[in-house]
Amino acid sequence: MKRNIQSLLLVLIAIAFTSLVSCNSTPQNTQSGTKQYFDYGETGMKTAGVKMIPIETPKGTFNVWTKRIGNNPRIKVLLLHGGPGLTHEYLESVESFFPGEGIEFYYYNQLGSAYSDQPNDSSLWTLDRFVEEVEQVRKALNLNKDNFYLYGQSWGGILAMQYALKYQDNLKALIISNMMASFPEYGKYNATLRAQLRPSLLDSLTRYEAANQYLDPVYQQLVMNEFYTRHICRRKVKDWPENVTRSFSRVNNQVYVLMQGPSEFVPGGRLKNWDITAELPKIKVPVLAIGSKYDTMDPKAMEAISKSVQKGTYLYCPEGSHLSLWDDQQHYFPGLIAFIHSVDKGTFKP
Repeated sequence: MKRNIQSLLLVLIAIAFTSLVSCNSTPQNTQSGTKQYFDYGETGMKTAGVKMIPIETPKGTFNVWTKRIGNNPRIKVLLLHGGPGLTHEYLESVESFFPGEGIEFYYYNQLGSAYSDQPNDSSLWTLDRFVEEVEQVRKALNLNKDNFYLYGQSWGGILAMQYALKYQDNLKALIISNMMASFPEYGKYNATLRAQLRPSLLDSLTRYEAANQYLDPVYQQLVMNEFYTRHICRRKVKDWPENVTRSFSRVNNQVYVLMQGPSEFVPGGRLKNWDITAELPKIKVPVLAIGSKYDTMDPKAMEAISKSVQKGTYLYCPEGSHLSLWDDQQHYFPGLIAFIHSVDKGTFKP
């Protein structure tokens, strides 16, 4: 009996030792993977992945800010922020999800945004010029058809779709997050959402708009508290992620108003007649369209995009709004990451 107990103890000790060795080896493997992931091949002074890229325009050369996170030769995601005129900061939730999946990605502040040059020349703020800017950024970052995933959120989705129509031969895949393919249709859907607001609020909004007082603090607060908390980010304003409020506080209103219009409720500007619905079938690369139940963009229109392109799929966020990458992360990121990996592995099926 005593021998049996001793034998059992020896077996248990051996198992414990094996487990200990196994546990101790995990951090070493993880550390090695982490070191490889953050190896950017930099020589000399390390810049934390930040690179200022010179952009040639009809009005001269300007610099735009980019920041690289991660190292994956097969998967490189360029993030196009919204606005126009916002910053990359409201997209920072990706840092909680992409690194763990080994996805290399790039923040990028478009010309006119806070981290990049902000020339005071209205002729620069056109969709076609922004498309050429993205192409110059792509070349500077050495992105190509074997690894280049283009992600556009909101206005960034407009830019991404327009880029794909001209330069899709440089793309591996396209991700359109929370943006319809028609600005006039977006305006109509937005008007439908506005009509659901309480009558007294609508009266107040109309008075400010009639007086062209879109920047009045009271008008801004009404829009923020009564509409944005329903359809932009479904949290009380005080509970909004700091990343989002930081980005919104830095919006370039000159660019925003000129292209988008003076308010969420008065879509217009230079994008007023933008509509590529009929051109979507020309897009042949794999496409993920992301829509959300409470978005300012019609989720049915987002689903229609996925069916209009040649190789599309649709991700629906039932708890999300325009910023579903914050208020519906439990659906948004698993779906987005699964799409990226499926394209990378060659298993993507429309």
